[in-house]
Amino acid sequence: MSEIKIKTRPVGATATLGRTGRPQVTTETGGSLEIVTGASDPGFNPLDLLYSSLAGCLVLSARIAASRLGILNRFDEARAHVTGEKAGEEPSRVARFAAHMEIKGDFTELEKQEIAHMAEDICTVSNTLRGSPEITLQVG
Repeated sequence: MSEIKIKTRPVGATATLGRTGRPQVTTETGGSLEIVTGASDPGFNPLDLLYSSLAGCLVLSARIAASRLGILNRFDEARAHVTGEKAGEEPSRVARFAAHMEIKGDFTELEKQEIAHMAEDICTVSNTLRGSPEITLQVG
């Protein structure tokens, strides 16, 4: 029996914000981006990052699903568009996510549905959003 080797990736992000300017977010692996604060500013605001995380996870998971189903050779592209609806009452939060997926390749409609639903089950972000993860906050 062969041993499965899993390569781990450092996880986490740090955001900093001074008295002026925009927030800057950096990842444990060295990625960085500036957070926009104006409603009409191009770029990512915190909610865009949340929607982007779900969309990105879904397309990655769709490719994994196609591979697990043994049909990756027919897979051309997955596209996910995610939006949300903020709750009308406090606390401020997203009350509803809407994800639309397109699966391109030589697939039947049933296979596309199977890939999309399997992707949703595989996706760490969708699984996290469906649950109630614990958040601990320490002030130092």
